[in-house]
Amino acid sequence: MRRAGRVTRRVALGLASLLALGASGYAYVTKDQLQSTIPTTDALTPRAGEPAPPPADDGAEDILLVGSDARTDAQGNALPARVLRQLRTEANNGAVNTDTVILLRVPKNGGKPSAVSIPRDTWTAIPGRGEAKINSAYGVAKAHAAQELRGQGERDQAKIERDSDTEGRRVLVQAVQDLTQVRIDHYAEINLLGFYLLTEALGGVKVCLNHATEDKDSGANFRRGEQTVSGGEALSFVRQRKNLPRGDLDRIVRQQAFLSSALHQLLSAGTLTSPGTLNDLMDAVHRSLTLDPGLDLLQFAQQAKGIASGDLTFATIPVVTANGRSADGQSIVQIDVKAVRDFVAGLAGRAAPRTPAGGGSGSGAAPGAAPLLRDS
Repeated sequence: MRRAGRVTRRVALGLASLLALGASGYAYVTKDQLQSTIPTTDALTPRAGEPAPPPADDGAEDILLVGSDARTDAQGNALPARVLRQLRTEANNGAVNTDTVILLRVPKNGGKPSAVSIPRDTWTAIPGRGEAKINSAYGVAKAHAAQELRGQGERDQAKIERDSDTEGRRVLVQAVQDLTQVRIDHYAEINLLGFYLLTEALGGVKVCLNHATEDKDSGANFRRGEQTVSGGEALSFVRQRKNLPRGDLDRIVRQQAFLSSALHQLLSAGTLTSPGTLNDLMDAVHRSLTLDPGLDLLQFAQQAKGIASGDLTFATIPVVTANGRSADGQSIVQIDVKAVRDFVAGLAGRAAPRTPAGGGSGSGAAPGAAPLLRDS
């Protein structure tokens, strides 16, 4: 087995830092002023008849951090064509990918927190579908829920988006809990719009390139040296993959450098003392961040400062191979479920919980279950 340590550090720091951009402003406003404006989700609440989640006493407080490429805001409103052009992207018929999934474990014994990345192509049990890539859990469940809502006569598109998003989140949470046997205590999700709005609120973010580069697909066109990017340019900067020597790996390096710079700028003296900047920042958080109702942003902001100072262990789940193939020919990341559970439990100084023969599944996802919808 192997662990993609360096890549995982960059991804984990990137998403946690992006969430922290919004959360850090909490210390400068009242709780009601910020917390009450952020959309929440009941994705952590089991429904009647569903199997119970793993035991709460698993040795840590666990926050699931999710990065979404949704073309809606956090209220479910479709982004207008003008905004999509500014984001340098286009409509995608409501499909949602969650290609960044990170489990942030904060041990209750005072140990060092850990950010554990779950690769997007991890092949695992998905509730109601059998085995599939974990990054498809949210999107396929969302599409199925949206289809059901329309079949029931619902015509409010924003409500369809919000309710189907909740179902997608629920299935993703269950899949992560089934895989790790860790109860998810809190949930935080940032959408595509978040990058754009937060960089605009900060007045741009300083970056530095060793070489000039361009990529028509992402809209990237950057000169060599130090420069300030914001809005659509910032998105192009973190999304560029083509014409980089190592493709996706170099894109992850870009994202880490960008987000570290943004977090440093946010926490620097003076940034959050400007009423205009703070108002723009709060608007960005309101439109791009979704939390579970119990997540205290002040506590998260304090943890985010620890992340920025390096007080965090970065890791990825153990994998058997990153070059596997599913029975239907998909490129997948193969794992040993027991090894994953042992590893995750060990981060909180615990042994993995015992499960029934065959691995067990907290939400009853049978490996042979028929998929609700085909992956798009």
